[in-house]
Amino acid sequence: MVMEGSLRVIAVTITLWLLSVHPNFSTSESEVRCIESERHALLKFKQDLKDPSNRLASWTAAADEDCCGWAGVLCHNRTGHVLQLHLRTFRPLYDDLRTDLQWHTQYKVYQRSRFGGKINPSLLDLKHLIYLDLSYNDFQGAQIPKFLGSMGSLRYLNLSFAGFGGLIPHQLGNLSNLHYLNLEGYYNNLHVMNLHWLSGLPSLQHLDMSGVNLSKASDWLQVTNKLPSLFELRLSDCELSCFIPPPIPSSINFSSLTTLDLSSNCFENTSIFWVFGLHNLVSLDLSYNWFQGPIPVHLQNLTSLRHLDLSENIFSTIPNWLYSFSHLEFLNLMQNFLQGTISSAIGNLTSAISIDLSENEFEGKVPRSLGNLCKLRKIGLFSNKLSQEISELLESLSRCVSNGLEILDLSYNKLSGHLIDELGQFKNLVILSLGHNSILGPIPWSIGNLSSLRLLNLETNQINGTLPQSFGQLSKLEYLYIGLNKLEGVVSELHFANLMRLTTLVASQNQLKLEVGNNWIPLFQLNSLILGSWNLGPRFPSWICSQKHLQNLDISNTGVSDAIPLSFWNLSSQFIYLNISHNQIYGEIPQIPLIFSTPSILDMGSNHFKGPLPCISSNLSYLDISNNLLSGSIFHFLCYKMNEPKNMKFLNLGKNLLLGKISNCWMKWQSLLALNLGNNNFSGAIPASIGSLINLRSLHLYNNRFSGKFPLLKNCRDLFTVDIGENEFVGSIPLWIGHRLSRLKILNLRSNNFLGQIPKEFCALTSLQILDLSHNKLLGSIPKCVNNFSTMARNSNSNDPIFLFGWSTKSSSVPFESALLVMKGKVLEYSTTLQLVKSIDLSKNNLSGEIPTEVISLQGLQSLNLSFNILKGRIPENIGVMGALESLDFSVNQLSGQVPQSMSSLTFLSHLNLSNNNLIGKIPSSTQLQSFSASSFSGNKLCGPPLIDDCSIDDVRPNTENKGSNGGREVDWFYVSMTLGFVVGFWVVWGPLLMNKQWRIMYFQFLDRMGYKLGMFWHKLDSF
Repeated sequence: MVMEGSLRVIAVTITLWLLSVHPNFSTSESEVRCIESERHALLKFKQDLKDPSNRLASWTAAADEDCCGWAGVLCHNRTGHVLQLHLRTFRPLYDDLRTDLQWHTQYKVYQRSRFGGKINPSLLDLKHLIYLDLSYNDFQGAQIPKFLGSMGSLRYLNLSFAGFGGLIPHQLGNLSNLHYLNLEGYYNNLHVMNLHWLSGLPSLQHLDMSGVNLSKASDWLQVTNKLPSLFELRLSDCELSCFIPPPIPSSINFSSLTTLDLSSNCFENTSIFWVFGLHNLVSLDLSYNWFQGPIPVHLQNLTSLRHLDLSENIFSTIPNWLYSFSHLEFLNLMQNFLQGTISSAIGNLTSAISIDLSENEFEGKVPRSLGNLCKLRKIGLFSNKLSQEISELLESLSRCVSNGLEILDLSYNKLSGHLIDELGQFKNLVILSLGHNSILGPIPWSIGNLSSLRLLNLETNQINGTLPQSFGQLSKLEYLYIGLNKLEGVVSELHFANLMRLTTLVASQNQLKLEVGNNWIPLFQLNSLILGSWNLGPRFPSWICSQKHLQNLDISNTGVSDAIPLSFWNLSSQFIYLNISHNQIYGEIPQIPLIFSTPSILDMGSNHFKGPLPCISSNLSYLDISNNLLSGSIFHFLCYKMNEPKNMKFLNLGKNLLLGKISNCWMKWQSLLALNLGNNNFSGAIPASIGSLINLRSLHLYNNRFSGKFPLLKNCRDLFTVDIGENEFVGSIPLWIGHRLSRLKILNLRSNNFLGQIPKEFCALTSLQILDLSHNKLLGSIPKCVNNFSTMARNSNSNDPIFLFGWSTKSSSVPFESALLVMKGKVLEYSTTLQLVKSIDLSKNNLSGEIPTEVISLQGLQSLNLSFNILKGRIPENIGVMGALESLDFSVNQLSGQVPQSMSSLTFLSHLNLSNNNLIGKIPSSTQLQSFSASSFSGNKLCGPPLIDDCSIDDVRPNTENKGSNGGREVDWFYVSMTLGFVVGFWVVWGPLLMNKQWRIMYFQFLDRMGYKLGMFWHKLDSF
């Protein structure tokens, strides 16, 4: 049922349009020609107008041209006077069902066809003009011409979204005959000082100033209240009541007002009570304001309401009296903080056409009384906490609602159970969204009966079984989302038999296999195809090359073991998102430039591509070609079209066979946020231009043969990750790291040749989570200010993540950030859980002094490795407070004293190595410490489990009294001789090592480096 207010608006518009077909008005077929002076006025008007698409081609200066036949011009049939100018540019409406590609394509056409330029005052010569529409054009912020206020015959003036800006001229108040005024715009580009000039428009019926800044117009309510004929008032997004609430008139007239839109302002509960006296209101929109608490009880006075929108406020409850509005057709309470259950009184809204309670916190079941609302066309309940069997809900709606229901959105709830065959009764459904629930079982065959269906969303459930062939009957289906389920079996050509309109297919993360003929060409033309983890191989699915509008494609991990046809690469200009990673695709990437017309995502990682790097267009924003067999220099890739700035934000070339020096061509790569060149064969120094990447947040150069000093990254202040381990860098660690790179979370300098001390300036890195300085030549003591690593002092929390890079769609994501760490004695790669890791590794250096007691403040630390240094003194007594420790290695140092008793409190500890120190005494008793092998404590003077040495009194306190022949123990000369032999042999072999500290350190480091390199060799072999 159409609302009364809308009917009146339509009536005004139709009245004006009827003028164009009334006998008093003409087109080019009329015998009466247009007035010559008015024809010249229109030609002058055209001269100052920009018309990029030549829409006014019919406006010519030829003497025999009749301006009444020109595009957009309507004249009086008897007098020939120009009465109407229809110069609106029609902008495409954004449809929730329309893909971004479709809308953007149409929007670009709209942008190219908009009028611009200037408004020539020659319009004043059109003395009889009653209708002027310049809406949805682009006058680039020009002020609304003041002379429009002199066009006294105007009844209809529409300047909405025309690109005007600045102060609205008060001269518009001279248009006393005006019935319709629309000045709606964007982003408050237009503004007023007051609205007193509106008082000169006594005939005004429709006023729309949405998007106009009215914050200084404190008189807006008094002025509009005095417009006797006003029946539609729209003041959305005008900054009303944001600073100073308007004074309330002593009496509210608005006797004709039927439609009021005050959405997206700053109204609070106390500043809007005057609205509840407008008894004739048919439509009320108060969404996006600052209302709180319960819905105002005075709302029940608006007995004529048919459209009510209170969404995007902070209401907490729905009063039962609201359900007594039996004439209410549209109810929108979306995204408040409504809680509890939905009352069964909702069944009293017998006239309801649309009910939207989405994005609240309703729990329990949907009341069965909702099934009594036979006029319902839309039910919006997505993103609540509803828990119910889906079969029960569908059964309750299948009584009379199923006959007319067009939109049913129950996604993002806690629905469970199985879909039932009764689903096929909802034959008028256009949108069915049940995604992100816990629905089980197969998709019923009756799904094919939903002949009007345009969108079906079942993604992220637990739906299993096969995909029914009845999908092929959904001839109007455009959007299908079934990803992240447990579907299995074969999908054939029959499933797509009649899907001529299909534009989006998102079905990844299922166990489905596509079996179609080699020459199959589908009937549809897709914009998005997301089939990650399907079985599409081993041949490359050549039918994809027939999709001429494809912008989003994901066929990652689909078992394709084939070369890509050249015709596929020719489609590169249309892709926005392309993911073909984790297959066995081989061959060379063609050396033709891969052109991408918009900022795009390209992931070809983890395949078998070989040959040189391709040339990439400047529009590409994300490129991952890691883990392939690409070889050769990087020069042509980096320096291609150096006159064009690159839009690349994420670049991952890691795990390839690339070699040579890094070219000094980084100046045009200023958009880079993440760069990964790790695990290649690059060599030489890092060029200075890499320091110009001031937006860089992640830098991975791990495992190459880079040399020279630490890269000059002083200006890269946003860096979160610096990983330059396993290279040949030399020199001291720069002091400026601590202050210039204060946002660092990961710093890996492992296995280089850095010298000198650990800078105390490092202690300024309060965000640091992973610090690896192992396998270098560092000396001196560990800074005591390590307790400044405040992030390491907190327990791991997913709400405090390391900056992770990636691209995600509705069904897939591409992680970028990762790190190779030695944890628990093993080389491990972390990516998706990297934000939870906190680690310090200073092993295999020449560090001396004591372990600072300040280290125990790092109670979020999970791994601490100080092995193979020259540390002395005691293990910190309170080390047991570091409760998050999972790996602890103090081996091969000169630590002394006892193992602290508090170490028995480290219940998460799964790797411990205290071997080869000078520790003495009994190993503390605990389930945790006794679970380690004896090798964790060997090379000390320790006793007790897990060692076999018993901590008896004799062992702890040897007897030194002289014993006689009767009371002393008998000497066993066999053991004495064996001991002497062992001592002599020990000193011959090990004496030089023990006596010479440098020999000893060099010997153990030699052994450990050999072991580590063997470990890395096997790790690379496994990953290869």
